[in-house]
This record gives sequence, C-alpha cells and structure tokens, in this order.
Amino acid sequence: MKKERIILTGDRPTGKLHIGHYVGSLRRRVELQNSGAYDKVFIFEADAQALTDNIDNPEKVRQNVIEVALDYLAVGLDPAKSTIFIQSQIPELCELSFYFMDLVSVSRLQRNPTVKSEIQMRNFETSIPVGFFTYPISQAADITAFKATTVPAGEDQEPMIEQAREIVRRFNYIYGETLVEPEILLPDNAACLRLPGTDGKAKMSKSLGNCIYLSDSADEVAKKVKGMYTDPTHIKVSDPGKLEGNCVFIYLDAFCRPAHFERYWPEYANLDELKAHYTRGGLGDVKVKKFLTAIMQEELEPIRLRRKEYEKDIPAVYEMLRKGSEAAREVAAKTMDEVRKAMKINYFDDISLINEQAQRFAAECER
Repeated sequence: MKKERIILTGDRPTGKLHIGHYVGSLRRRVELQNSGAYDKVFIFEADAQALTDNIDNPEKVRQNVIEVALDYLAVGLDPAKSTIFIQSQIPELCELSFYFMDLVSVSRLQRNPTVKSEIQMRNFETSIPVGFFTYPISQAADITAFKATTVPAGEDQEPMIEQAREIVRRFNYIYGETLVEPEILLPDNAACLRLPGTDGKAKMSKSLGNCIYLSDSADEVAKKVKGMYTDPTHIKVSDPGKLEGNCVFIYLDAFCRPAHFERYWPEYANLDELKAHYTRGGLGDVKVKKFLTAIMQEELEPIRLRRKEYEKDIPAVYEMLRKGSEAAREVAAKTMDEVRKAMKINYFDDISLINEQAQRFAAECER
C-alpha cells in the first residue's frame, strides 16, 4: 500500500500575518496545496499554544483567530484543498501531548535551541509557563495526530521537528510501529529562511513593530519601505553601498524576479546588475526603495483585494473553520484509537481483554 504524503503546518493567532510569514511559509503552502503532490494538507491555528504566553489576555488570541483565517484565505489557501482548523477544537491533541510528556525529559526540553531562544526573547527566565516550556511536546502531538510526513517550516523550527522525530521513535520502540516520523520542508529560496524586520532586527516581530502585514494598505506598505533600514554608511549617492544586513536588498532577494526589471526598472537586466551598481557607488537608496515598493505592491495587492472580499461574510469564514475543525478531529480521533490500542489503554474496546479477565475470575471462583 502506497504511503500517504501528508502536510501539516500552522501559525499562532497572536496578530495579523506579515510578509515574513508569507515568504517563509504561506506562499510555499499555497504552491504545495496546488501541486497535487500531497494526499492531504492540514493547516491550523495554534490558539492553545498561543495561550501559553497570553493566558492573561485570551481576547488577544480570540480576536486574531479570524484575522489569521482571513490572511489564510487571502493568500490562496483553499478549504476545498486544505483542511483549515483551530487547535483548541481538537481535544485529542491534549491527550496525545499528555502521553508524550512521559517520553521526554526536562533536560532534553532545556536543550532545545528554539525553546531557549524563545524563552530569552520573552524574558521568562525562571517564570516559564509549563505549557510554553513543553511546546515541543505539544507540537509533536499536533504533527503526529495527523500522521504528517512533511512539515513546511523555517530553519528555526528544525530543532522542534527533530524533537518530534525523537518522540515518534521512542513511542514506536516501546509500543510498536504506530506513528509517522515527519520531515521538515525548508523554503527553497535561501532569502526566505528568515526575513528580517524593516528596522534591520534579526526577526520580524509584531511586538517590535517592524512588520509589513499582508493586510497593510498600499500607503502603509510604501511608508514602511521608505523607512526601511539600509546601509548606515551609505550617506551620499556616490558612496559605495553594502549589501550585508541591508534590508532592502534582503527583501529584493526574497521577492524580486527578472520580469520586475522589465516592468519597473529596465535600466537593469537583473538583480545582480543592480547590486553591482549599488556596491560600487552612484546609486541612491531612494531609487532602490521605490523599486522594492513597486514589487511589494504588485505582490500584495491581490492579497488585499481577496481579503476585503472575505471580510464581507465573516460568518462564512467561521463556518469554514468549524467544518475544518470537525474534519480534523475525525482524523485525530482515529489516530488516538491506534495510540490507545498500542499503549493497551483501550480497555472498553478490547474484547479479548474483557473475555480473558472474565475467564480468569470465573476460574478463580470455581476454585
């Protein structure tokens, strides 16, 4: 029997999605969804995980569930091709996480680079919420409940996927082959591995205010590109410019295609020519930013328009999420049946166990 190819990926609904999400995962998800190469595609909003560091502000998560759903639909994720669901509506994920906790040590979680960096970024120090600390376990449950073979994600998620594989291997070693080991699928464009914030910070972050959101208006996009961090030593147009750490060129690496030069800047044949001119001097940041703005507007305008259409019928968007969650729960419930059977905790479904115990006690009564 041919092994199914299954994708699972998702986002925390703590705010509208930005272009870092788009180039890092969303754009690729749409391509994968439409490729026909996968038997099933599951995309979820990790609202339960988002609550681990927003437990005192549930309204933030509640309000952003619809924002993320609108962004999903706007970029081209199709509920007819992908199962889009909400994490908290699948209680089987909590049960599976609980069992997985017995397979992972505290020291192993502490060594997870992604967990360490996230804890540092949030200044948790010794006040780490247990739910947040055990995020890799929860993520492993999310992945394995749907028997995902492929997890599209950024390079920062590699330690998380590796930990999920470790959990699967340990579970299967103890209980027999039940769960599927996932593989990470990194972005195929190196520039998309981690898009920096517009201020030059290493990570685009809602809390840092350095994002270009998918739902931003054309004016907002233009304003944010205009204020984007470049090369602080490139003061005069005649000065040689540096590409390293220059946000404008990092964004061009992620978005620019040869056709863009034909449309917006025919003076150059490709991005390499533009970079060469900038590095030798004689090219100002203003012109390069205008070029990037044109490219960004071309990319984001269809997304903005689709989002506005979906915003006209919000109840329909919630209905889509409800149906997706129901479909996802059916799949997770089937996996949990297999897990309980492997762990020998399916007491009421195991007729042989019931009969065996009945015979044992009957024999004892006869004696």
